[in-house]
Amino acid sequence: MMTIDIKRLQKEIDDLSLISEATPPVVTRVLYSEADMKGRGFVKNLFREAGLTVREDAVGNTFARWEGKDKTAAPIATGSHIDAIPNAGKYDGVVGVLGALEAVRALKASGFQPLRSIDIIIFTAEEPTRFGIGCLGSRLLAGTMSGEKVANLKDREGRTLDSLRQQAHFPTSNPLDVRLPKNAYAAFIELHIEQGPILEERNVDIGIVEKIAAPSSLKMKLTGVGGHAGAVLMPDRHDAGLAGAEIALAVERAAKTSGSPDTVGTTGVFRIEPGAVNSVPCLANLEIDLRDTNVKTRDAALIQIETAAKEICQRRGVALEVERVNVDAPAICDQKLVELVEAVCQQQKVSCMRMISRAYHDSLFMAQLAPTTMVFIPCHKGYSHRPDEFSSQTQIEKGVVVLGLALEKLSAP
Repeated sequence: MMTIDIKRLQKEIDDLSLISEATPPVVTRVLYSEADMKGRGFVKNLFREAGLTVREDAVGNTFARWEGKDKTAAPIATGSHIDAIPNAGKYDGVVGVLGALEAVRALKASGFQPLRSIDIIIFTAEEPTRFGIGCLGSRLLAGTMSGEKVANLKDREGRTLDSLRQQAHFPTSNPLDVRLPKNAYAAFIELHIEQGPILEERNVDIGIVEKIAAPSSLKMKLTGVGGHAGAVLMPDRHDAGLAGAEIALAVERAAKTSGSPDTVGTTGVFRIEPGAVNSVPCLANLEIDLRDTNVKTRDAALIQIETAAKEICQRRGVALEVERVNVDAPAICDQKLVELVEAVCQQQKVSCMRMISRAYHDSLFMAQLAPTTMVFIPCHKGYSHRPDEFSSQTQIEKGVVVLGLALEKLSAP
Protein backbone atom coordinates (compact mmCIF):
# COMPACT_ATOMS: atom_id res chain seq x y z
CA MET A 1 0.00 0.00 0.00
CA MET A 2 1.17 3.52 -0.84
CA THR A 3 0.64 6.25 1.73
CA ILE A 4 0.85 9.77 0.36
CA ASP A 5 1.73 12.59 2.73
CA ILE A 6 -0.50 15.11 0.99
CA LYS A 7 0.04 17.81 3.62
CA ARG A 8 3.80 17.64 3.07
CA LEU A 9 3.31 17.74 -0.70
CA GLN A 10 0.94 20.71 -0.50
CA LYS A 11 3.40 22.59 1.72
CA GLU A 12 6.19 21.98 -0.78
CA ILE A 13 3.97 23.23 -3.63
CA ASP A 14 3.11 26.30 -1.56
CA ASP A 15 6.73 26.94 -0.56
CA LEU A 16 7.95 26.69 -4.16
CA SER A 17 5.26 29.15 -5.27
CA LEU A 18 6.81 31.78 -2.99
CA ILE A 19 10.04 31.62 -5.02
CA SER A 20 8.85 34.01 -7.70
CA GLU A 21 9.72 37.18 -9.58
CA ALA A 22 6.24 38.48 -8.74
CA THR A 23 4.23 39.08 -5.57
CA PRO A 24 2.15 36.07 -4.40
CA PRO A 25 -0.24 34.63 -5.39
CA VAL A 26 1.28 35.37 -8.80
CA VAL A 27 4.04 32.95 -9.78
CA THR A 28 6.69 33.91 -12.35
CA ARG A 29 9.89 31.91 -12.88
CA VAL A 30 11.51 32.63 -16.23
CA LEU A 31 14.33 30.41 -17.48
CA TYR A 32 17.71 31.13 -15.82
CA SER A 33 16.30 34.02 -13.77
CA GLU A 34 17.18 34.32 -10.09
CA ALA A 35 13.78 32.86 -9.17
CA ASP A 36 14.25 29.96 -11.59
CA MET A 37 17.64 29.10 -10.12
CA LYS A 38 16.37 29.37 -6.53
CA GLY A 39 13.40 27.17 -7.42
CA ARG A 40 15.70 24.57 -8.91
CA GLY A 41 17.84 24.64 -5.78
CA PHE A 42 14.79 24.18 -3.56
CA VAL A 43 13.65 21.09 -5.47
CA LYS A 44 17.16 19.61 -5.77
CA ASN A 45 17.50 19.79 -1.99
CA LEU A 46 14.23 17.85 -1.63
CA PHE A 47 15.54 15.24 -4.08
CA ARG A 48 18.74 14.79 -2.09
CA GLU A 49 16.86 14.61 1.20
CA ALA A 50 14.85 11.75 -0.31
CA GLY A 51 18.09 9.87 -1.08
CA LEU A 52 18.06 10.46 -4.83
CA THR A 53 21.16 11.07 -6.92
CA VAL A 54 21.00 14.37 -8.80
CA ARG A 55 22.72 15.36 -12.03
CA GLU A 56 22.23 18.22 -14.52
CA ASP A 57 23.04 18.54 -18.19
CA ALA A 58 24.41 21.49 -20.15
CA VAL A 59 21.07 23.33 -20.42
CA GLY A 60 19.81 22.55 -16.92
CA ASN A 61 17.64 19.50 -17.47
CA THR A 62 17.79 17.89 -14.01
CA PHE A 63 17.65 14.15 -13.34
CA ALA A 64 17.03 12.71 -9.86
CA ARG A 65 17.57 8.94 -9.80
CA TRP A 66 16.33 6.22 -7.50
CA GLU A 67 18.83 3.51 -8.37
CA GLY A 68 17.32 0.16 -9.31
CA LYS A 69 18.77 -3.30 -8.73
CA ASP A 70 19.51 -3.86 -12.42
CA LYS A 71 21.79 -1.08 -13.59
CA THR A 72 21.84 -2.50 -17.11
CA ALA A 73 18.07 -2.20 -17.58
CA ALA A 74 16.66 0.93 -19.23
CA PRO A 75 15.20 3.12 -16.46
CA ILE A 76 11.68 4.49 -16.09
CA ALA A 77 11.17 8.26 -16.11
CA THR A 78 8.62 10.74 -14.91
CA GLY A 79 8.66 14.48 -14.26
CA SER A 80 7.64 17.84 -15.69
CA HIS A 81 8.78 21.48 -15.33
CA ILE A 82 8.92 24.17 -12.66
CA ASP A 83 9.45 27.29 -14.79
CA ALA A 84 6.39 29.55 -14.96
CA ILE A 85 5.24 32.22 -17.39
CA PRO A 86 4.56 35.73 -16.07
CA ASN A 87 1.31 35.93 -14.06
CA ALA A 88 1.05 32.17 -13.63
CA GLY A 89 -0.18 29.85 -10.87
CA LYS A 90 1.55 27.28 -8.68
CA TYR A 91 0.37 23.90 -10.03
CA ASP A 92 1.28 23.85 -13.75
CA GLY A 93 4.28 21.54 -14.13
CA VAL A 94 5.03 21.61 -10.41
CA VAL A 95 2.52 18.85 -9.60
CA GLY A 96 4.36 16.60 -12.04
CA VAL A 97 7.72 17.20 -10.34
CA LEU A 98 6.88 17.38 -6.64
CA GLY A 99 4.07 14.83 -7.09
CA ALA A 100 6.56 12.43 -8.66
CA LEU A 101 8.91 12.98 -5.71
CA GLU A 102 6.09 12.20 -3.25
CA ALA A 103 5.22 9.05 -5.24
CA VAL A 104 8.84 7.87 -4.98
CA ARG A 105 8.97 8.66 -1.27
CA ALA A 106 5.76 6.66 -0.75
CA LEU A 107 7.14 3.70 -2.71
CA LYS A 108 10.33 3.82 -0.65
CA ALA A 109 8.35 3.93 2.59
CA SER A 110 6.33 0.90 1.49
CA GLY A 111 9.52 -1.16 1.23
CA PHE A 112 9.41 -1.45 -2.56
CA GLN A 113 12.76 -1.94 -4.30
CA PRO A 114 12.75 -1.18 -8.05
CA LEU A 115 14.47 -3.40 -10.56
CA ARG A 116 14.73 -0.60 -13.10
CA SER A 117 16.00 2.77 -11.91
CA ILE A 118 13.45 5.58 -11.72
CA ASP A 119 14.36 9.11 -12.86
CA ILE A 120 12.44 12.25 -11.97
CA ILE A 121 13.19 14.91 -14.58
CA ILE A 122 12.87 18.67 -14.26
CA PHE A 123 12.79 19.82 -17.87
CA THR A 124 14.40 23.14 -18.71
CA ALA A 125 12.20 25.86 -20.20
CA GLU A 126 8.95 24.05 -20.93
CA GLU A 127 7.49 27.53 -21.17
CA PRO A 128 8.48 29.67 -24.18
CA THR A 129 8.91 32.89 -22.19
CA ARG A 130 12.67 33.41 -22.58
CA PHE A 131 13.32 32.38 -26.19
CA GLY A 132 9.85 32.12 -27.71
CA ILE A 133 10.00 28.35 -28.08
CA GLY A 134 8.41 25.87 -25.69
CA CYS A 135 9.86 22.61 -24.36
CA LEU A 136 13.45 23.65 -25.03
CA GLY A 137 14.98 21.05 -22.71
CA SER A 138 12.96 18.10 -24.00
CA ARG A 139 13.46 19.20 -27.62
CA LEU A 140 17.20 19.04 -27.05
CA LEU A 141 16.93 15.66 -25.31
CA ALA A 142 15.03 14.35 -28.33
CA GLY A 143 17.48 15.92 -30.78
CA THR A 144 14.85 17.87 -32.72
CA MET A 145 16.80 21.17 -32.97
CA SER A 146 19.68 21.95 -35.31
CA GLY A 147 22.91 23.51 -34.10
CA GLU A 148 22.11 26.64 -36.11
CA LYS A 149 18.69 26.95 -34.47
CA VAL A 150 20.19 26.56 -31.00
CA ALA A 151 22.97 29.07 -31.71
CA ASN A 152 20.44 31.64 -32.91
CA LEU A 153 18.23 31.49 -29.81
CA LYS A 154 18.08 34.96 -28.25
CA ASP A 155 15.83 36.64 -25.72
CA ARG A 156 14.33 40.11 -26.10
CA GLU A 157 17.54 41.71 -24.83
CA GLY A 158 19.59 39.82 -27.41
CA ARG A 159 21.16 37.42 -24.91
CA THR A 160 21.92 33.95 -26.27
CA LEU A 161 21.21 30.55 -24.78
CA ASP A 162 24.94 29.93 -24.41
CA SER A 163 25.61 33.16 -22.53
CA LEU A 164 22.65 32.72 -20.18
CA ARG A 165 23.24 29.06 -19.36
CA GLN A 166 26.92 29.68 -18.64
CA GLN A 167 26.00 32.67 -16.50
CA ALA A 168 23.75 30.25 -14.59
CA HIS A 169 26.81 27.97 -14.12
CA PHE A 170 25.64 25.05 -16.22
CA PRO A 171 28.35 23.02 -17.98
CA THR A 172 30.01 24.70 -20.95
CA SER A 173 29.68 21.68 -23.26
CA ASN A 174 27.64 21.90 -26.46
CA PRO A 175 23.88 22.03 -25.76
CA LEU A 176 23.37 19.50 -28.55
CA ASP A 177 25.35 16.98 -26.52
CA VAL A 178 22.44 16.57 -24.09
CA ARG A 179 20.60 14.49 -26.69
CA LEU A 180 19.55 11.05 -25.44
CA PRO A 181 19.51 7.89 -27.55
CA LYS A 182 16.15 6.46 -28.59
CA ASN A 183 14.84 4.04 -25.94
CA ALA A 184 17.04 5.66 -23.30
CA TYR A 185 14.02 5.07 -21.08
CA ALA A 186 11.74 2.05 -20.97
CA ALA A 187 8.76 4.35 -20.36
CA PHE A 188 7.89 7.95 -19.50
CA ILE A 189 4.77 9.12 -17.63
CA GLU A 190 4.03 12.77 -16.87
CA LEU A 191 1.58 13.85 -14.16
CA HIS A 192 -0.07 17.21 -14.90
CA ILE A 193 -3.13 19.31 -14.22
CA GLU A 194 -5.49 19.12 -17.20
CA GLN A 195 -5.43 22.88 -17.93
CA GLY A 196 -8.94 22.44 -19.31
CA PRO A 197 -12.44 21.90 -17.85
CA ILE A 198 -13.36 18.43 -19.12
CA LEU A 199 -12.45 16.28 -16.10
CA GLU A 200 -14.10 18.65 -13.64
CA GLU A 201 -17.24 19.03 -15.75
CA ARG A 202 -17.61 15.26 -16.08
CA ASN A 203 -16.62 14.57 -12.46
CA VAL A 204 -13.79 12.25 -13.54
CA ASP A 205 -10.72 11.74 -11.35
CA ILE A 206 -8.05 10.90 -13.91
CA GLY A 207 -7.48 11.65 -17.59
CA ILE A 208 -5.24 9.26 -19.50
CA VAL A 209 -3.70 10.94 -22.53
CA GLU A 210 -3.77 9.06 -25.83
CA LYS A 211 -2.65 11.88 -28.13
CA ILE A 212 -0.98 15.29 -27.78
CA ALA A 213 -1.98 18.03 -30.21
CA ALA A 214 0.37 19.36 -32.88
CA PRO A 215 1.74 22.82 -31.97
CA SER A 216 3.28 25.48 -34.20
CA SER A 217 4.36 29.06 -33.72
CA LEU A 218 5.34 32.02 -35.86
CA LYS A 219 7.27 35.20 -35.24
CA MET A 220 6.49 38.20 -37.46
CA LYS A 221 8.35 41.49 -37.70
CA LEU A 222 6.44 44.27 -39.43
CA THR A 223 8.34 47.41 -40.43
CA GLY A 224 6.25 50.41 -41.43
CA VAL A 225 6.88 54.16 -41.45
CA GLY A 226 6.58 56.17 -38.28
CA GLY A 227 5.57 59.78 -37.95
CA HIS A 228 3.66 62.35 -35.96
CA ALA A 229 0.11 61.25 -35.17
CA GLY A 230 -1.23 64.67 -36.12
CA ALA A 231 0.91 65.47 -39.13
CA VAL A 232 0.79 62.23 -41.16
CA LEU A 233 -2.59 62.08 -42.91
CA MET A 234 -4.44 58.78 -43.09
CA PRO A 235 -3.99 58.10 -46.85
CA ASP A 236 -0.21 58.46 -46.45
CA ARG A 237 0.27 56.06 -43.56
CA HIS A 238 2.15 52.75 -43.46
CA ASP A 239 1.09 51.80 -39.95
CA ALA A 240 2.81 48.64 -38.69
CA GLY A 241 0.42 48.46 -35.72
CA LEU A 242 -2.70 48.35 -37.88
CA ALA A 243 -1.11 45.74 -40.14
CA GLY A 244 -0.41 43.67 -37.05
CA ALA A 245 -4.00 44.10 -35.85
CA GLU A 246 -5.30 42.81 -39.17
CA ILE A 247 -2.96 39.82 -38.95
CA ALA A 248 -4.19 39.02 -35.44
CA LEU A 249 -7.75 38.95 -36.78
CA ALA A 250 -6.58 36.76 -39.66
CA VAL A 251 -5.20 34.29 -37.10
CA GLU A 252 -8.60 34.13 -35.41
CA ARG A 253 -10.34 33.70 -38.76
CA ALA A 254 -8.00 30.89 -39.88
CA ALA A 255 -8.59 28.99 -36.63
CA LYS A 256 -12.36 29.40 -36.77
CA THR A 257 -12.69 28.35 -40.40
CA SER A 258 -10.19 25.47 -40.49
CA GLY A 259 -12.86 22.77 -40.50
CA SER A 260 -11.45 21.22 -37.32
CA PRO A 261 -13.07 21.93 -33.95
CA ASP A 262 -9.67 21.59 -32.28
CA THR A 263 -7.84 24.34 -34.20
CA VAL A 264 -6.87 27.22 -31.90
CA GLY A 265 -4.89 30.31 -32.83
CA THR A 266 -3.52 32.96 -30.49
CA THR A 267 -1.53 36.14 -31.09
CA GLY A 268 -0.01 36.06 -27.63
CA VAL A 269 2.69 38.67 -28.19
CA PHE A 270 1.98 42.00 -29.91
CA ARG A 271 4.54 44.76 -29.30
CA ILE A 272 4.61 48.04 -31.18
CA GLU A 273 7.24 50.77 -31.34
CA PRO A 274 7.80 53.52 -30.47
CA GLY A 275 4.81 52.99 -28.18
CA ALA A 276 3.84 56.66 -27.87
CA VAL A 277 0.23 57.83 -28.09
CA ASN A 278 1.13 60.61 -30.54
CA SER A 279 3.31 58.53 -32.86
CA VAL A 280 2.35 56.27 -35.78
CA PRO A 281 3.72 52.77 -35.04
CA CYS A 282 6.78 52.10 -37.19
CA LEU A 283 7.38 48.56 -35.96
CA ALA A 284 5.28 45.64 -34.74
CA ASN A 285 6.48 42.28 -33.42
CA LEU A 286 3.94 39.46 -33.28
CA GLU A 287 4.26 35.94 -31.90
CA ILE A 288 1.52 33.54 -32.96
CA ASP A 289 0.58 30.15 -31.54
CA LEU A 290 -1.45 27.73 -33.70
CA ARG A 291 -2.42 24.22 -32.60
CA ASP A 292 -4.62 21.35 -33.71
CA THR A 293 -5.04 17.64 -33.11
CA ASN A 294 -5.19 17.26 -36.90
CA VAL A 295 -1.89 18.13 -38.55
CA LYS A 296 -3.46 18.64 -42.01
CA THR A 297 -5.90 21.31 -40.86
CA ARG A 298 -3.21 22.88 -38.66
CA ASP A 299 -0.83 23.17 -41.61
CA ALA A 300 -3.56 24.54 -43.90
CA ALA A 301 -4.41 27.20 -41.31
CA LEU A 302 -0.71 28.04 -40.94
CA ILE A 303 -0.41 28.67 -44.69
CA GLN A 304 -3.63 30.72 -44.60
CA ILE A 305 -2.18 32.97 -41.89
CA GLU A 306 1.12 33.46 -43.72
CA THR A 307 -0.69 34.23 -46.99
CA ALA A 308 -2.99 36.73 -45.29
CA ALA A 309 -0.02 38.44 -43.61
CA LYS A 310 1.69 38.95 -46.96
CA GLU A 311 -1.45 40.42 -48.52
CA ILE A 312 -2.11 42.74 -45.58
CA CYS A 313 1.45 44.06 -45.49
CA GLN A 314 1.65 44.56 -49.25
CA ARG A 315 -1.64 46.47 -49.22
CA ARG A 316 -0.47 48.69 -46.35
CA GLY A 317 3.06 49.22 -47.63
CA VAL A 318 4.61 47.50 -44.62
CA ALA A 319 7.67 45.21 -44.84
CA LEU A 320 7.16 41.70 -43.44
CA GLU A 321 9.60 39.15 -42.03
CA VAL A 322 8.21 35.73 -40.97
CA GLU A 323 9.96 33.00 -39.00
CA ARG A 324 8.45 29.59 -38.38
CA VAL A 325 9.74 29.00 -34.87
CA ASN A 326 8.38 25.46 -34.68
CA VAL A 327 6.00 23.24 -36.61
CA ASP A 328 5.71 20.02 -34.63
CA ALA A 329 3.92 16.77 -35.25
CA PRO A 330 1.38 15.39 -32.76
CA ALA A 331 2.41 12.60 -30.40
CA ILE A 332 0.58 9.30 -30.23
CA CYS A 333 0.87 7.84 -26.75
CA ASP A 334 1.82 4.23 -26.12
CA GLN A 335 -1.26 2.01 -26.01
CA LYS A 336 0.20 -0.42 -23.48
CA LEU A 337 1.06 2.41 -21.12
CA VAL A 338 -2.44 3.86 -21.50
CA GLU A 339 -3.89 0.46 -20.64
CA LEU A 340 -1.54 0.07 -17.66
CA VAL A 341 -2.64 3.41 -16.18
CA GLU A 342 -6.26 2.50 -16.87
CA ALA A 343 -5.79 -0.78 -14.98
CA VAL A 344 -4.26 1.07 -12.02
CA CYS A 345 -7.25 3.42 -11.91
CA GLN A 346 -9.64 0.48 -11.95
CA GLN A 347 -7.66 -1.24 -9.19
CA GLN A 348 -7.82 1.94 -7.06
CA LYS A 349 -11.49 2.49 -7.91
CA VAL A 350 -10.87 5.98 -9.24
CA SER A 351 -12.79 7.09 -12.29
CA CYS A 352 -10.83 7.71 -15.47
CA MET A 353 -11.27 8.54 -19.13
CA ARG A 354 -9.04 8.55 -22.17
CA MET A 355 -8.49 11.99 -23.68
CA ILE A 356 -6.47 14.23 -25.95
CA SER A 357 -4.08 16.85 -24.59
CA ARG A 358 -4.74 20.05 -26.50
CA ALA A 359 -1.94 21.76 -24.62
CA TYR A 360 1.50 20.42 -25.42
CA HIS A 361 4.03 19.30 -22.84
CA ASP A 362 7.50 17.80 -22.62
CA SER A 363 5.78 14.45 -23.21
CA LEU A 364 5.37 15.52 -26.84
CA PHE A 365 9.13 15.14 -27.29
CA MET A 366 9.75 12.36 -24.79
CA ALA A 367 7.41 10.28 -26.96
CA GLN A 368 10.20 10.33 -29.57
CA LEU A 369 12.54 8.68 -27.05
CA ALA A 370 10.34 6.22 -25.15
CA PRO A 371 6.80 4.85 -24.78
CA THR A 372 4.92 7.76 -23.23
CA THR A 373 1.61 8.81 -21.74
CA MET A 374 0.30 11.48 -19.38
CA VAL A 375 -1.86 11.36 -16.26
CA PHE A 376 -4.17 14.37 -15.97
CA ILE A 377 -5.93 15.54 -12.82
CA PRO A 378 -8.80 18.07 -12.74
CA CYS A 379 -8.17 21.75 -12.11
CA HIS A 380 -10.77 24.30 -11.06
CA LYS A 381 -12.81 25.42 -14.11
CA GLY A 382 -9.86 24.44 -16.28
CA TYR A 383 -8.00 27.59 -15.21
CA SER A 384 -4.26 27.61 -15.89
CA HIS A 385 -1.49 30.11 -16.62
CA ARG A 386 -3.15 32.45 -14.12
CA PRO A 387 -2.82 33.00 -10.35
CA ASP A 388 -6.15 31.33 -9.48
CA GLU A 389 -5.05 28.02 -11.02
CA PHE A 390 -6.06 25.34 -8.48
CA SER A 391 -6.26 21.59 -7.94
CA SER A 392 -7.48 20.17 -4.65
CA GLN A 393 -5.43 17.98 -2.34
CA THR A 394 -7.86 15.11 -2.99
CA GLN A 395 -7.36 15.40 -6.73
CA ILE A 396 -3.59 15.68 -6.42
CA GLU A 397 -3.41 12.71 -4.07
CA LYS A 398 -5.33 10.49 -6.49
CA GLY A 399 -3.02 11.50 -9.31
CA VAL A 400 0.12 10.84 -7.26
CA VAL A 401 -1.16 7.40 -6.20
CA VAL A 402 -1.95 6.46 -9.81
CA LEU A 403 1.46 7.69 -10.95
CA GLY A 404 3.25 5.87 -8.11
CA LEU A 405 1.53 2.54 -8.73
CA ALA A 406 2.20 2.83 -12.46
CA LEU A 407 5.90 3.47 -11.75
CA GLU A 408 5.90 0.47 -9.39
CA LYS A 409 4.51 -1.83 -12.08
CA LEU A 410 6.90 -0.54 -14.71
CA SER A 411 9.98 -0.85 -12.51
CA ALA A 412 9.03 -4.02 -10.64
CA PRO A 413 11.44 -6.96 -10.34
